[in-house]
Amino acid sequence: MAGSHHLQQDVPRLLHKLLFMFSLAVVCASLYFILSGCCDFILVDTAKHLKQTSQLLPLTVLFQRKNASATDVGVRSASPFGSAGAVGEQSANVGKDWTATRRLPQAIIIGVKKGGTRALLEFLRLHPDIRALGSEPHFFDRHYSRGLNWYRNLMPKALGGQVVLEKTPRYFVTADSPGRIHSMSQEVKLIVVVRDPVTRAISDYTQIISKTPGVPSFETLTFHNGTEEALNVDNLWSPIWIGLYALHLERWLAHFPLEQIHFVHGERLVSDPAGELGRVQDFLGLQRIITDKHFYFNKTKGFPCLKKPEGSSKPHCLGRTKGRPHADIHPQVILRLRQFYQPHNLRFYQMTGQDFGW
Repeated sequence: MAGSHHLQQDVPRLLHKLLFMFSLAVVCASLYFILSGCCDFILVDTAKHLKQTSQLLPLTVLFQRKNASATDVGVRSASPFGSAGAVGEQSANVGKDWTATRRLPQAIIIGVKKGGTRALLEFLRLHPDIRALGSEPHFFDRHYSRGLNWYRNLMPKALGGQVVLEKTPRYFVTADSPGRIHSMSQEVKLIVVVRDPVTRAISDYTQIISKTPGVPSFETLTFHNGTEEALNVDNLWSPIWIGLYALHLERWLAHFPLEQIHFVHGERLVSDPAGELGRVQDFLGLQRIITDKHFYFNKTKGFPCLKKPEGSSKPHCLGRTKGRPHADIHPQVILRLRQFYQPHNLRFYQMTGQDFGW
């Protein structure tokens, strides 16, 4: 009976030992199996996973870009044409910073007033790689004492690879602006929209009388004695003075090389907006995304408009002040002004290496 009792006690111990040895054998066999070939399958699966992740990266980046733009409400209106073509090749994304920050502008539309600067800005904002300030900050001509940090904080947030842009047409004719902008950045790209100075002056006057009724006639303000017979043009009157493009450009060329300044032909911006926008995109080092498909010509306004965005029944045109009828000016006054501007225009053509045909 005692032997039987000891046998009954030894059986569980024996079973535990056998179970332990079996488990140990299974573990050892598993380790051997893994080391001898299973890890190859793990590496293959890992590689597949990484490949799938890299394929999803552009979509993730695109979402981050879209999200960053959406959070900056009020600074840049949403493009009605989305961001088609913005992603490009995967290699183009390498090294980019996908965190939106406020930066000083890399490009500035510096002039000229009533030349088409608002139209150019609105057209450029279609580009997904341009982040443009909608309002005119007037930093370098009116608010310079506030400092660069104040100026930077006005700018829209931008991702790495996007161009930050602002426009203030008064910069072109303000004596201190070239030096101040040069102090901020020697590499900044400058854009000037120029237009027939006679037409520009009439457009300027049209805006003045719309805001200030009772202003004297254009003829009275254009000539010193109030009549065109004396042929004595008052070149200090602002609408006339702004059109002396060569005079103002001379100050800019004292600080910036000509290659750093791009001139937009104001008349061609109306007749061929896609062509002018294409050259601006080239100047900014951007892909030509804004093309003919984005524009149509509004016969009523006599001005190009943006085609209606998806989901909207109306096209997007500039405000009622753009493309409005000009004040009626006597033909003899216009002829005298053309004679006055001719030598100034020729000098401007020589300085820029372009004939604008005015």
